[in-house]
Amino acid sequence: MGALRSIEPPSPGESDAQVLARAVAELVRRTRFPVAFGGLEIDGAIPITSIVGARTRSLEGLVVRPERGLGGRALVEKRARLTLDYRSARSITHDYDRAVLGEGISTLFAIPVVVGARARGVIYCGSWAEEPVGEVVAQSAFAVAGELSTELRVRDEVARRLTLVPRSTEAPAMAPAAREELRQTYAELRTIAAGVDDPALRERLARIEERLAALSKTDAEPTLELEVHLSRRETDVLACAAIGATNAEIGETLGLREGTVKSYLQSAMAKLDASTRHAAVARARRAGLLP
Repeated sequence: MGALRSIEPPSPGESDAQVLARAVAELVRRTRFPVAFGGLEIDGAIPITSIVGARTRSLEGLVVRPERGLGGRALVEKRARLTLDYRSARSITHDYDRAVLGEGISTLFAIPVVVGARARGVIYCGSWAEEPVGEVVAQSAFAVAGELSTELRVRDEVARRLTLVPRSTEAPAMAPAAREELRQTYAELRTIAAGVDDPALRERLARIEERLAALSKTDAEPTLELEVHLSRRETDVLACAAIGATNAEIGETLGLREGTVKSYLQSAMAKLDASTRHAAVARARRAGLLP
């Protein structure tokens, strides 16, 4: 088996592999299963790069292929797969018996990590004894996979759009098209974060938003010193308004009533001492509150 390709992060901070490792550790904590492992797709296969709780080294170096084994089925079908007695399971291939049975695993639960329409990886939790997977445990595992999916989706989008940002030190001013892409990304991140319940993940999204806002500023731009604190929802609404969304469109995007959107906009305008939403957006940008 050849060396695995390194996965570069889209910006300073954690790599995709580190994000996966944290999710695998979280899988053990939330499900109470003793063993968890997983990997992200590289060149059509899933190299297992993170393992937590294993008693042996049997799972190290495992590479799961599509349709092969429990995880390969989960990857292709894009739905979770479960076996309570791995050794005698007839609905899967047994390509990976040496690794799985070598660890002594009996119950194995494989959950695909789906980003958009594509399965990006698989995470597993397992037990050395036959152990039923109840609804509470299953929902906990699905929640971990969902949070990992959200974070990977955000990282993919940020990486894609950051390629549009000019890197030349001779041209510090950002091109209008690139600046607009950056603002679209910022608004999209605010929308994603608004639907995330996990505080830690929301905090990480907020740090990405701060970096995006910083990328849009140049030394030539006049800054505005304001002692203003916009609430999370005020910022969400203003970020959407900044890319031209109407109150109705903002409400549909953020899951708010149109009247509620109007109230948040009016509150933000009052804090920014602006008479229109466009003036509020302009002042927020000059103050570094929006990109």
